[in-house]
Amino acid sequence: MPVADYIPLEDAILALSMVGDLSMGQPIDQSRRTAQLARRLAHACMGEGDHLQVAADVALLRWSGCTANAEDFTRLLGDDVGGRQAMLAQTLDAAGQRAMLQTGPLARVHCEVAGEVAVALGLGAPVEQGLRHVFEHFDGSGRPSGLRHPQVPEVVYQVVLAGDLEILSRARGLEAALAWIDGQADQRYPRSLVRELQCQAADWLHDLQEAEQATASNTACSDVPLTLVADVIDLKLTWLAGYSRGVAALVHDAAGLMGMPEALQGVLRQAALVHGIGRAAVPNRVWNLPGALLEGDREQIRLVPYWTQRACAQVPTLQRAGRLAAHAYERLDGSGYFRGVEGDALAPEQRLLAVALAWQALRAERPWRAALGQQEAEQLLRQEAQQGRFDLQCCEAVFAAARGERKLPAAKGGGGLLSERESEVLRQISLGHSNKEVARLLGISPSTVRTHVESTFRKLECTTRAAATLKALTLGLI
Repeated sequence: MPVADYIPLEDAILALSMVGDLSMGQPIDQSRRTAQLARRLAHACMGEGDHLQVAADVALLRWSGCTANAEDFTRLLGDDVGGRQAMLAQTLDAAGQRAMLQTGPLARVHCEVAGEVAVALGLGAPVEQGLRHVFEHFDGSGRPSGLRHPQVPEVVYQVVLAGDLEILSRARGLEAALAWIDGQADQRYPRSLVRELQCQAADWLHDLQEAEQATASNTACSDVPLTLVADVIDLKLTWLAGYSRGVAALVHDAAGLMGMPEALQGVLRQAALVHGIGRAAVPNRVWNLPGALLEGDREQIRLVPYWTQRACAQVPTLQRAGRLAAHAYERLDGSGYFRGVEGDALAPEQRLLAVALAWQALRAERPWRAALGQQEAEQLLRQEAQQGRFDLQCCEAVFAAARGERKLPAAKGGGGLLSERESEVLRQISLGHSNKEVARLLGISPSTVRTHVESTFRKLECTTRAAATLKALTLGLI
């Protein structure tokens, strides 16, 4: 696996925490704030020790399994993001509360995936067990196994109680949050822990408000695969499995064919692996809709690269990749999002990533259409390039990389928009030659030259030689 695919453990945990926060309809610092509260609660009850880092890690990864059951929550509540936001804030209506009685299988999926994430990150048995049982309750009413005290790991109580305080104090205010928590004593968590929290909650929340947002560093200094973060992101939609990995491999190879520096190839790989972080904030209902979207749905999708950049900006090793990923859906004609950047303002690597993502999407099956064949996908992207949305050179690099070629094919006259003969004719008339002179130079009849000129003007949507020359130069056709 390339070096660029590895990032520090601490950064991977932080990235996963924000994927989880967005999936749950929360601010992207919710898990970090909960981690700090959980550490304080664990320290107040048990003093110094390794259990403090365990509490922080479980809090940060508490939602790491939520992309895996997003489809199920969509079927249950209609909106996986908004529904879970209401669930956490305890604002579900009667129908939603009845639906929550059916969440046992969803909790099992969530906990199993979160536990496997802990294993993949090498975080140890205490963190793994905390995540595998994070929805269990003191009185045995939790899920997925219905464990009761003392079988429930202590860290579960610390994290769940800290999370309830963080979320409910924002949603309802501290007094209402503490009242609700008090009603859950010896049900969700032990009363002794509730009493400890009640004594400290106001001061702890005040300290969080005053302090800079930070999470205690994980003592481990190992590097872990960034592909794990990509895989968790892609779990949100069943038809996205392996999508980010595929884009990463494709854009890396295409960048190599274009002669981009190795360091930049690595950043492109990283950008491809994390470009979908912001996707977690958009309900699955929107992603699964066929046909045209309503304006409100389009606006949510336009914010995907924004949330990706916001999240990556807070992960030291992903800041550059995040800035690149934020341009994943921009287009050369300014029709992309979220900034609407156009033309020369888009760097070659930004243009290349946009093409690679589009290619990978076209070549994969979607709920509303079958996967396009290679020729169909190439034709469609070339048309988009001819209409000014994609960079034609980047398209050719992606096509070549997808075919497994080791070098770019020789450029064809007209770059695919014009035939070789039309390009030859245009090149000659751009130098001021008349139709008769071009016919003599190319060994064809004047009427054939005239036919090629008319075809070229029609394709370029021009009526004069000067305009056709300018446009052809701009598009790199001659």
